[in-house]
Amino acid sequence: MVNQELKDTDIGFTHEDFAALLDKYDYHFSPGDIVPGTVFSLEPRGALIDIGAKTAAYIPIQEMSINRVDNPEEVLQSNETREFFILTDENEDGQLTLSIRRIEYMRAWERVRQLQQEDATVRSGVFATNRGGALVRIEGLRGFIPGSHISTRKPKEDLVGEDLPLKFLEVDEERNRLVLSHRRALVERKMNGLQVGEVVIGAVRGLKPYGAFIDIGGVSGLLHISEISHDHIDTPHSVFNVNDEIKVMIIDLDAERGRISLSTKQLEPEPGDMVKNPQIVYEKAEEMAVKYREQMMKKMEQQDEASQEPEVSFDEEPALAVE
Repeated sequence: MVNQELKDTDIGFTHEDFAALLDKYDYHFSPGDIVPGTVFSLEPRGALIDIGAKTAAYIPIQEMSINRVDNPEEVLQSNETREFFILTDENEDGQLTLSIRRIEYMRAWERVRQLQQEDATVRSGVFATNRGGALVRIEGLRGFIPGSHISTRKPKEDLVGEDLPLKFLEVDEERNRLVLSHRRALVERKMNGLQVGEVVIGAVRGLKPYGAFIDIGGVSGLLHISEISHDHIDTPHSVFNVNDEIKVMIIDLDAERGRISLSTKQLEPEPGDMVKNPQIVYEKAEEMAVKYREQMMKKMEQQDEASQEPEVSFDEEPALAVE
């Protein structure tokens, strides 16, 4: 009797009822969702993934990684379970398209934003160059180093394959812009061993109407035309030649912008010596630098004293003396 009742119940539960039950408890998947899935089948140009939908989802090979993939087995293994990004809605066959690349892409941008906030120095190999600069990859993202921020005497073409220290200049996910600086990384490293008021020896590497670029141990500092001498100078060419070895004093270190500002004006024993007798400037450079540092210390002490003086309030009447 019991067997007969079970048989009648089985007969009453049709395929349509089963399909309706599946629909009732089926998850709703939307593009942009990140879901767990298990690799169901590997194919030559993709893979089928079980994410709990009625139809196995599909991930094409180009969506398997932020990097180039030639074979699905480089990324996925049969029966492996991991996270997938739902890339598109169901097609006419009810199949969803998935992506791992999109997850890696989002997390890579999150990571480089964090590195930028920390002002971290990263290293990456140059994989290509163009007229504007060099191309690298940071956390799998394509980054660009402008030519003005490449600090090396090598031709750009010879940089391919070279590993460079880099600082972040711009991180903009919306515009897909990742801009880096080799010069800033080198200047920062060099700055760690430099101090304002220090005299260093450098070589003139470039002359412009506004000043001279001085090489200091592999990094470039600017000797602005206004800091060459107390006397008026029409052009730096009237004082220096390219490859001249000179003594300069550091007057500013700007790590954030990767700039070193230099001066010979502050080293002149007498105004105009850099024009009339530069050799006396170089001979007395250290002596003049000591005087410069002493003057700067006095200014700082005066500023500290001024900031600590009590403020006089004119809003209150002075107290009257009581006899």
